[in-house]
Amino acid sequence: MSSEILSVLEYMEKEKGIDRHDMISAITTAIKNAAQKGVHAGQELKIDINPRTGALHAWSLLNVVDSVSNHETEIHLQKAREINPEAQLNDILEKELDPAYLGRIAAQTARQAIMQRIRQFEKERIFDDYKDQVGDIVSGTVRRKDRDNLMIDLGKAEAIMPYRERIPGEEYAPGERIRCLLLRIENSNRGPELILSRASLKFVRRLLDLEVTEIADGTVTIEGMAREPGYRTKITVNSTDPKVDPVGACVGARGARVKSVVRELGGEKIDIIRYYPDNQKMLEEALKPAIPRNIQIDEQKRRIYFEVSDDDLSVTIGRKGLNAKLTSRLLGWKLDIAKEEKKDLNFDELKQKAVSGIYQIPGIEESLAKRLVDIGINSPAAFEGVTAGDLVDEGFTEDEANLIINEAQKFASSSN
Repeated sequence: MSSEILSVLEYMEKEKGIDRHDMISAITTAIKNAAQKGVHAGQELKIDINPRTGALHAWSLLNVVDSVSNHETEIHLQKAREINPEAQLNDILEKELDPAYLGRIAAQTARQAIMQRIRQFEKERIFDDYKDQVGDIVSGTVRRKDRDNLMIDLGKAEAIMPYRERIPGEEYAPGERIRCLLLRIENSNRGPELILSRASLKFVRRLLDLEVTEIADGTVTIEGMAREPGYRTKITVNSTDPKVDPVGACVGARGARVKSVVRELGGEKIDIIRYYPDNQKMLEEALKPAIPRNIQIDEQKRRIYFEVSDDDLSVTIGRKGLNAKLTSRLLGWKLDIAKEEKKDLNFDELKQKAVSGIYQIPGIEESLAKRLVDIGINSPAAFEGVTAGDLVDEGFTEDEANLIINEAQKFASSSN
């Protein structure tokens, strides 16, 4: 029995990481409780295990009396002195027992209690080992699928990645290596459960911390993030050092840094956007390459109304409206998006637009501008190759013609 106990102690210490003295305490308590419920019911026992050899010793603790009323807990003085000649009344005598007398039922009960204690030790160790890693990236091996959840072997413990924490479209086979975020530790009836995630926004942030040294050292700060797992992540970044371009630092040389993160996320797109405190400027940056027009900001309701061209509308809204949702979450504002209406101009409106173009040349009055439009000169660029004589032929006086040509030439020179 000593060799069996010693092998258990050594196995638990090496393979499970359970301290030998803690294990001895658990075994002795289990054996004592089991024996007291079995053949030694009603007796007070003392159990000792040698941590070096695994030798088990047991004693029955008896009160020395001159008249015995309970043989389970008391011993007569005369019999006590046969065991220990120095025994006195009211002493507690330790009467050694053969461990085999503890009984088979006690041993079986003890074995169950020991296994229960081992599981408790393992749960406590799991919590202690991983409590400081919550929020960090861990690596493991896919073991199996339990319903829709993935069971991941982290080496020292098994963790679970719920379906809602997986990136849509990702599938993993047993034995495949996987990197995840240790999201939290939940206490359940079965002990602490390690919950992993690849869909969490924090997972992308930790990946960036590992790839971008400027983020890790605080030179580049992440001001805002929004994510639709498997589709796109939008990130606004700022720099505490004016010499450091925050977007360039995150993207890396030839996009190496951001590409590394994209690969880990299975091709999920990542938009790195420079942060601006101005809401309108921030909106324009977040929607690129689409161009928002006629922007109206309602500070009180935290809503932004804007229009985009027909070509930009699908880009702005995105698949299933996800791009618009991400932009709204990133900015913290509700977005009201409308299609910019194109208005067809009639002849009079087109003529007036042309007159306005000519009228921008200083020195040419509106009446002269209208007459120039009537003869086909509808913009400052249209004066190229036109002479004063050409204008005289069209009914302008020499003074009017010279004035117009001189002003047009001056305007052209200033524009260049």
